[in-house]
Amino acid sequence: MSLLVYLDYAGIALFAATGALAASRKQLDLIGFLFFAMVTGTGGGTVRDIVLGRVPVFWVLNPAYILVCCIMGVIVFFTAHLLESRYRLLIWLDAIGLAAYCVLGAAKGLAATGSPTIAIVTGTLTATFGGILRDLMANEPSVLLRPEIYVTAALVGASVFTLANGLGMQLYLASACGVVAAFAVRGGALWFGWTFPTYRHKPGRHPDDVM
Repeated sequence: MSLLVYLDYAGIALFAATGALAASRKQLDLIGFLFFAMVTGTGGGTVRDIVLGRVPVFWVLNPAYILVCCIMGVIVFFTAHLLESRYRLLIWLDAIGLAAYCVLGAAKGLAATGSPTIAIVTGTLTATFGGILRDLMANEPSVLLRPEIYVTAALVGASVFTLANGLGMQLYLASACGVVAAFAVRGGALWFGWTFPTYRHKPGRHPDDVM
């Protein structure tokens, strides 16, 4: 379990940093940084625990997670101005956090239910929901609406971990496979611009035209 705890803290710290970076782009005060860091860092895990019926949720049971988010918020508040491109760092930190958190979410889903399907769903939710909340709060284009692959990377990582675990791999090997797979897909999407074909037919009519 020590490996899963490490992935948990790593994922939360990375997502908290991306939330604080989003706050820096909006030129918020320190409280804004802390709020963005906490919501982004804990958002995915909170949804996961609620879906699995694990209440109180993880950060209520262990407030150390909140402290990790606050520390990352303070660090970014005092160092963000030193970065040449905060947005570039944000998306790459998000990719690393996604890779770690999809495996952690899948492991917790598998431990709670024993179902590979639920494990993949909880892994995907855990890895993506924090980033979605961050973009909504910052009024940035949502990761769901950007062309490059995002949710699919979490889905791949969670699926690879679940499959490797089902084949009897040791936890650290299965986790490594899942993390590498998710980061390879997301990193490739960012670096090479990988996308899926989009809907190209006639768009739907505006609601006012239908009434």
